[in-house]
Amino acid sequence: MAAKYTKSDVVSRLAAERDAGRAIYDALCGTGITAKMAALGGADLVTTFNLAHFRMQGLSSMAGYLPIGDANAITAKLGERSIVQAVGDTPVIAGVLGSDPTRDMARFVGQLADIGFDGVMNCPTVALIDGNFRKDLEETGLGYANEVETLGYASSQDMFTKAFCTTPEEALAMAEAGVNNIITHFGNSSGGTIGSQTVMQVETGAARAAAILDALAARHADLIVTCHGGAIETPDDFTALLKLEPRLDGYVGGSSAERFPIEDAVPKATRGFKAVAVPKR
Repeated sequence: MAAKYTKSDVVSRLAAERDAGRAIYDALCGTGITAKMAALGGADLVTTFNLAHFRMQGLSSMAGYLPIGDANAITAKLGERSIVQAVGDTPVIAGVLGSDPTRDMARFVGQLADIGFDGVMNCPTVALIDGNFRKDLEETGLGYANEVETLGYASSQDMFTKAFCTTPEEALAMAEAGVNNIITHFGNSSGGTIGSQTVMQVETGAARAAAILDALAARHADLIVTCHGGAIETPDDFTALLKLEPRLDGYVGGSSAERFPIEDAVPKATRGFKAVAVPKR
């Protein structure tokens, strides 16, 4: 199987939504059923990677940042065995660990296209790592530049690309590499049974998005810019964010795309069956 859509195909689909005044919605999914239902609900993109896999095993998605599995192998397996076949004509994007020193990432990008992925993004990303650990990663050749290089190569192969970014500098580097969609990352999500307790609030997220949008305005104003994470859990939260920063084109849902709905629906169904009275024996 080969990718269904070229880079221009996906960009045209997303631009049409933006031009029509409809928010772009990108669902990050760790199972075939959540991917299938997101596509059925009208998601513009479905994306999979190792964080989503761990999330749908009842763990924090942050488990994807621990050395407990091969991030790129997990993504490839999810796509080939679960996601690509489930979503119909919705473009499917692979989240990759671009700084993986054990792989030829150019060769791996080709393998992802063969599986049927239509694009590539940088997740897990070292953009979410700070302090001395981030400094050590950058100084030893395992930093964000590798993610830029991997997405730049994927773009050169006519694959759609999107990038998690936390700073204007990261966003500009990705834009210069040819990335089509900049995603302003607000950090880990709150809410539900395993959400973080301390997250970026809407006002701070709006300021981060504004700084990235301002940096892109001069040379890359046509890029699609979306956002993800933090305190944005519901459509109402995203609406509130747009009042502060109306230049955003859409939202990328992770926990809000699959974990929150399941945490609500499954207990409700269980309680319903438990409430049924049966004859006493």
